[in-house]
Amino acid sequence: MKSIVFLLALLLNATRSYREIVKMPEKQVAPVISNLEDFANNLPGYLISESPVAVLLDYDGTLAPIADNPAKTKMPVELEAILHKIAKHPKVFLAVISGRGLKDVQKQVNIDGITYAGNHGLEIEYPDGSRHDYELPTEIQKNYTQMVRELKEKVEKNGAWVEDKKVSLTYHYRDTPAALKDQQKQLASEICTKFGFRANQAHEAIEAKPPVNWNKGEAAVYILKQKFGDNWSQKVSVVFAGDDTTDEDAMRVLRGLGRSFRISADAQIQTYADFRLPKQAVMTDLLKWIANVYVS
Repeated sequence: MKSIVFLLALLLNATRSYREIVKMPEKQVAPVISNLEDFANNLPGYLISESPVAVLLDYDGTLAPIADNPAKTKMPVELEAILHKIAKHPKVFLAVISGRGLKDVQKQVNIDGITYAGNHGLEIEYPDGSRHDYELPTEIQKNYTQMVRELKEKVEKNGAWVEDKKVSLTYHYRDTPAALKDQQKQLASEICTKFGFRANQAHEAIEAKPPVNWNKGEAAVYILKQKFGDNWSQKVSVVFAGDDTTDEDAMRVLRGLGRSFRISADAQIQTYADFRLPKQAVMTDLLKWIANVYVS
């Protein structure tokens, strides 16, 4: 009996020690950065002109303000100009990781020589045209086709529509009358779940992602390893910014290895990010902060 108690005590201590050593990140109310001066004050010395930086960015709500229709989004003129400048610098590695389809986000950003990831990282294309596509199992592909069909039949109405991105989709209900929104989005979520897909709440939309262990976090680490090697965290400073729940996957895996920024007007939002930006317009200051180190 004493031997069993002793073994249990050892296992308990080992588990406790493991948790202390491998501490999983927890969400927090992140400190806010509101302007260019705040970046310099909160992150002194993080960026060094002699050392490379990897800048990984979401598109909708991050590089471009949210629009009532995805086709109407556009990057602010000043932000776009700075983005083009830093993209050309040899010490800056730029990647855009979006929930949009790959070709769609490439068309929106329209910068040659950078890395793009679409469908939350399921599709990745490098500057040389080579690709990495996460191959979905046949059964999931079949379920996806059936899910799209049922969503179109049952909830593509009253101003709502389905954006079919071939491996993931977004159900947009921004233009649906307020009295009908809750009922339609609830039914849309149930349909996505029925076919085994993960229904994530987005801005006036539901994003359905396949049930695979791949997301923006996995894609971010994969991209960094491909560019800088397995020990990328020792070679490059990393900056990540996003505005949505799907971006939290990247913020979580980069915690302690880079610096991430969650765009949100909610002062009490719980996030894995290191800092909160109160509005999308502050992204221009974030890019200015990078440009001041590498371009100016």
